[in-house]
Order: sequence, then C-alpha cells, then structure tokens
Amino acid sequence: MHSVVLLVLFFHSSRLIALATGENAEAFLGAQGYIWDTQSDMALALVGALNALVILSIPHDKQLHAVA
Repeated sequence: MHSVVLLVLFFHSSRLIALATGENAEAFLGAQGYIWDTQSDMALALVGALNALVILSIPHDKQLHAVA
C-alpha cells in the first residue's frame, strides 16, 4: 500500500499543489526551471529508503536473534 501512495505522489505531487492552490505548480514549488524537481526528490528519497533497508537489515536481524 505504501508503494502505491509513493507512486501516486511521485507522478502527481506538483499537479496536486497546482490544483489545491490555483497557482502554477513550478512557481509554487520553486522548481527554478527544472520541471522534474519534485519527482527527482521523491526518487532520491526512495533510493535512500531502499539503501537504508538493505544496509540496516543485517544488523537488525542480528539484534533480533540476540534478544530471542
């Protein structure tokens, strides 16, 4: 379910802001001429979350086995 929400926000976040405020989405978000600014931010957040999941899963599993 979280991936569906992330996917929707990834593609439509600037459009939602434009509809909610009635302004130009790029002007509201301060994209400074880069139309994919919001989408690249969301993509980098996804990459960071996936990296954290991969890197921290091994120590997390070790801690769980130590407790059990």
